[in-house]
Amino acid sequence: MSEVPGVGPLLGPVRSGNAFEETMARMLQLIRLGSVPVGERLPSERELAEQLGVSRSTLREVIAELQRAGYLEVRRGRYGGAFVCEPQEEPEGIAVRVEKPDPGELDDALQFRMIVDTAAAGRAAAAALSPAQVEALRSALADSAGADEHSYRRLDSRLHLLVAECAGIPSLLRAVADVRTRINHLLDMIPLLQVNLEHSQEQHRQLVEAVIAGDAATAEAVAAEHAAGTESLLRGFLGEQSG
Repeated sequence: MSEVPGVGPLLGPVRSGNAFEETMARMLQLIRLGSVPVGERLPSERELAEQLGVSRSTLREVIAELQRAGYLEVRRGRYGGAFVCEPQEEPEGIAVRVEKPDPGELDDALQFRMIVDTAAAGRAAAAALSPAQVEALRSALADSAGADEHSYRRLDSRLHLLVAECAGIPSLLRAVADVRTRINHLLDMIPLLQVNLEHSQEQHRQLVEAVIAGDAATAEAVAAEHAAGTESLLRGFLGEQSG
């Protein structure tokens, strides 16, 4: 299996006393944000348990529940493991339901997203990228360009996480992943607009080109414009005005 960028930094040690619940949340984040693409195998049970700082028995319970829910397929044998698949519908008990946010919650998510995405873009462009990172960015860009309505949100998120991973700051990557999860819940409340998707994809192309070229100023400007577009859509559809 090819290396999946960002999995290690995203799977920091579980810090709360609710090991099962937090491990479940971390695993769902990996899958829903596309850090491990559909059809790819998760890291080994030993690696996952070490990265999360949980027992292998806890991890097995989480994997079993994710398999039951349709997020994972567990295969046995020499080339086996836990493989990511797409559930047909959100299973009861695992889905996270989000109610329409109050203005303060919306402002917090949007402003934090603007800060971390812009910082990640600039730092990624300033970094010395490896050939593997450049290839991963171009591949993720192509995948998001060819995504259908069902897979777009996940592949869009994966591209942004790869940019953050290229910044080389694990805490920043986790912040991007956390706010991306919050933003995606909000975006799920509004329709996907074809014109907006085309505009977003052009911004994705500009962002990836700037990061690969090492143009931090352009990368930051494109990331800020991209985040501002999402903010306008969310405020418009959710009926919130700028403060």
